Amino acid sequence: MARGERRRRAAPAEGARTIERAARAGHGRRDGRGSGARGAAGGAALAVVVLSLALGLSGRWALAWYRARRAVTLHSAPPALPPNSSSPAVAPDLFWGTYRPHVYFGMKTRSPKPLVTGLMWVQQGATPGTHKLRHTCEQGDGVGPYGWEFHDGLSFGRQNIQDGALKLTTEFVKRPGGQHGGDWSWRVTVEPQASSTSALPLVSLFFYVVTDGQEVLLPEVGTKGQLKFISGHTSELGDFRFTLLPPTSPGDTVPKYSSYNVFWSSNPGLSLLTEMVKNRLNSWFQHRPPGASPERYIGLPGSLKWEDRGPGGQGQGQGQFLIQQVTLKVPFSMELVFESGSAQAGGNQALGQLAGSLLTQALESHVEDFQERFEKTFQLKEKGLSAGEQALGQVALSDLLGGIGYFYGQGLVLPDMGVEGSEPKVDPVLFPPVPLFSGVPSRSFFPRGFLWDEGFHQLVVQRWDPRLTREVLGHWLGLLNADGWIGREQVLGEEARARVPPEFLVQRAAHANPPTLLLPVAHMLKGGDAADLAFLHRAFPRLHAWFSWLHQSQAGPVPLSYRWRGRDAALPTLLNPKTLPSGLDDYPRASHPSSTERHLDLRCWVTLGSRVLLQLAEQLGEAEAITELGPLAASLEAEESLDELHWAPELGVFADFGNHTKAVQLKPRPPQGLVRVVGRPQPRLQYVDALGYVTLFPLLLRLLDPNSPHLGPLLDVLADSRHLWSPFGLRSIAASSPFYGQRNSEHDPPYWRGDVWLNVNYLALGALYHYGHLEGPHQAQAVKLHRELRANVVGNVWRQYQATGFLWEHYNDRDGRGMGCRPFHGWTSLVLLIMAEDY
Repeated sequence: MARGERRRRAAPAEGARTIERAARAGHGRRDGRGSGARGAAGGAALAVVVLSLALGLSGRWALAWYRARRAVTLHSAPPALPPNSSSPAVAPDLFWGTYRPHVYFGMKTRSPKPLVTGLMWVQQGATPGTHKLRHTCEQGDGVGPYGWEFHDGLSFGRQNIQDGALKLTTEFVKRPGGQHGGDWSWRVTVEPQASSTSALPLVSLFFYVVTDGQEVLLPEVGTKGQLKFISGHTSELGDFRFTLLPPTSPGDTVPKYSSYNVFWSSNPGLSLLTEMVKNRLNSWFQHRPPGASPERYIGLPGSLKWEDRGPGGQGQGQGQFLIQQVTLKVPFSMELVFESGSAQAGGNQALGQLAGSLLTQALESHVEDFQERFEKTFQLKEKGLSAGEQALGQVALSDLLGGIGYFYGQGLVLPDMGVEGSEPKVDPVLFPPVPLFSGVPSRSFFPRGFLWDEGFHQLVVQRWDPRLTREVLGHWLGLLNADGWIGREQVLGEEARARVPPEFLVQRAAHANPPTLLLPVAHMLKGGDAADLAFLHRAFPRLHAWFSWLHQSQAGPVPLSYRWRGRDAALPTLLNPKTLPSGLDDYPRASHPSSTERHLDLRCWVTLGSRVLLQLAEQLGEAEAITELGPLAASLEAEESLDELHWAPELGVFADFGNHTKAVQLKPRPPQGLVRVVGRPQPRLQYVDALGYVTLFPLLLRLLDPNSPHLGPLLDVLADSRHLWSPFGLRSIAASSPFYGQRNSEHDPPYWRGDVWLNVNYLALGALYHYGHLEGPHQAQAVKLHRELRANVVGNVWRQYQATGFLWEHYNDRDGRGMGCRPFHGWTSLVLLIMAEDY
């Protein structure tokens, strides 16, 4: 929030108080005049009081309206990306992609009204109700492991999926050409898991195309329900054609006998596709290969018949949904070819259809190029990593790139009304329609954009493809509202909304999130690439506005202190009210939330932000910003200021400060269940004894001088197995803490209360590497700890990947087991940079 705006918001209330003071003075005066005069004076006073109340109410209403409007008004600064940056005219090679991370396999265009393609499959069973239709990635559907073996983020990918007795391989290749994003082809191979399987399963694949408006799809049907091809036209893609080639045995060219079914209707909405297909799988058919016994299978209606056609013959304007079911015995491969009319006219036709041996050659060439580029970028082989660890690194990168999605829609925002605790009741407001091109933490559990996760994601992506990072950062900065706020969780579009619990749909405009997007910005500055610097020049006004909002809106009770707004209320069922905006959720804070709190991690994030923004302003020659940021950065970087606010002599470490007592427990109290009980001593203002990740933040963000008297104690705490050190990485809370492994409520298991998290371990390793390369009394200790911690983290992630086939959200500090959701290809992909020692 700008300083001038804060003054303007105070003006109406001050004006009302002035009128009230005048009214009180007039009402209390005794001038000795007659009753008529007193009556006139009383009437005038009453009028003034009424007027003051009216002005006060109207002023508060106007202020509330103003705040609500700004919360959902886009920032006026020029965009960080060029106009129409997602269009095929500006970025043709990025127009098509696997931008639907929540489905096992599918592609779409980067467009508000995209052309959408996807894959479903089912293993046919002998009895009704036993069929499990696979489409969207689900945490508990029994599929797995699955993930991208290779994905370059741009032009090709290969994914492996295990589903019970089946192994699926999905591959795609894009071929540039024309003015609409070029051509692409898929290959889907289905094989039995065990080569000795006697009864080969009968499997149905479902290939579908969905339009989102008045676009044209014209299917051409051959014999027995087989689609020869689908012609189409959209304003963004021009003319195009899909061709689903007959299945063959893997590596063969001879067509394999298949049964076909087809369904064509209005688009029910992308979030309802799975349910629609399930409901239409209600008829039994016979699969009759020559010379073999027939088998029953459950299928879609057998002939091409448009359903739900409107009076005009093209549906009701919500688009079309066309799906082809192909049923046959494993093993087999199928190929789907998309050909752009402009690409074919521009020369791709002479290259031949991207199918069969041409597709195989293209895939092999891309794999070879990927592996060569991977080693050149990360040098894992050169650093002595094993072949298995190198493969883990390739999977970490590929899963992260394959999880990038394109989202479009309107989020729900609760405006910041400027009142904490007793906030006026206001309804959430729709944010303007916006696009977001972003990675996601998990395809199965968190398939949407998260602000503080994305900064860590882009540390990996930026090393591989700086252009992709510029695209992602530009889109996130495009979400900035008029005050400089960005919502921490982006739920855009119907598919995203359908997967989010209602309580998490609304984003609060008073709540911040760690500004981790500045981490890749700092790396860009350090690299000095011309394209990066040109982007940062365009992005600077928005980066500056975002940082200014964070610095001002989260200001703490004393100068240079900061407090996360949005802590949970102190409910009787919560051991320690959570601080979701911090990103560390249930990490213990002051036992009794209050406006007196000072949060160490936030102070460190703001310090880092001031440092990066000042460096950027100096690089770009932004004189006004330098004048503003210079004194702030100097004050925040001064270690004596950090000491004064956050060094706890009685604890011997840095800490939060607030109204706190350690005498808090959850105890059973029937029939309520577990209830918080506060004993003695009663809470008082003091430093919070919660040794863990927050304690380390001055070290993690490299804010301490190598000669600082506090660096040694932090390294000692980090290295102590009684506290943070474990054989699998650094614990989130000390094993010696009363909060270690404790539930936050009866229904809320521990999250950031002991387990090992890769993002913070990455920051710790980066800090140890940093201080290990600076002369000082703790240099040798930092070198030793870096070597040992790196071996622990990499070794455990590799062992868990070998055992489960997944990267995990976090890891158990007692036995190293993967915990939380999986696959978690978000910040756990930082294991690649840890292996590469790239911090």
